[in-house]
Amino acid sequence: MQLALLVHTLVGTALVAAGTNAFNQLRERDVDALMHRTAGRPLPSGRLTAGVAGAFAGVISIGGVVWLALFVNLTTAGLATLTLVSYVYLYTPMKRRTSLNTLVGAVPGALPIVGGWTAAGGELGPAVLALFWILFLWQLPHFLALAWIYRDDYRRAGLVMLGVDDEDGTRTGRMALLYAAALLPVSLLPTLLGVTGVWYFFGALALGLLYAAAGATLLRGATPRQAWRLFLASIVYLPSLLTLMVLDKAAG
Repeated sequence: MQLALLVHTLVGTALVAAGTNAFNQLRERDVDALMHRTAGRPLPSGRLTAGVAGAFAGVISIGGVVWLALFVNLTTAGLATLTLVSYVYLYTPMKRRTSLNTLVGAVPGALPIVGGWTAAGGELGPAVLALFWILFLWQLPHFLALAWIYRDDYRRAGLVMLGVDDEDGTRTGRMALLYAAALLPVSLLPTLLGVTGVWYFFGALALGLLYAAAGATLLRGATPRQAWRLFLASIVYLPSLLTLMVLDKAAG
């Protein structure tokens, strides 16, 4: 029964995530055509029409929400819908207007872990709020590094990102370090709330210090190599933290 619930959650979430991505590419096809990194995507390259892309995005998005509602629960389906709407209709257009878009985009980026919690029968409360803030804060150094690396592309496309006018990377580094430092105490909350044990606590502390150290390197004058190092550190950090959380919980 638990395995079936996991499969249904993964299927529904994957459909909504794919639909969200498709809607995003549909709305940004003009921008994607101006950036070297995205010009080869199906819509800007002309391999796919907007009508077909829109139909595909709509069908799989609705299908994913309905799947979650039928086979998981309504709360998880509602969270998936909120994720799609906030990403496509708030975050996507804000990228053309303000660098605060990264903060807004981190909300739909952090909601899926809440959906996983409710799918497993967890109640909305302090524990899942801590998980949400871990995902929220983790994303910011991750995206800041990527935005600085591709700042020329974003500038060409007219997207308002922090790194666009930050040639030496010091502002990007300052913000990355700030968010990584804020993440450190937040990542310890699961133990303080009784969700995980002492092994997770010290593991999260070590991972948080390493993540903050990777962000601090940009303050001395960023290079693409340092920015990629921060990006890769973010890729390692999150699965390591979540795996540690699962193992600690299982051992307890």
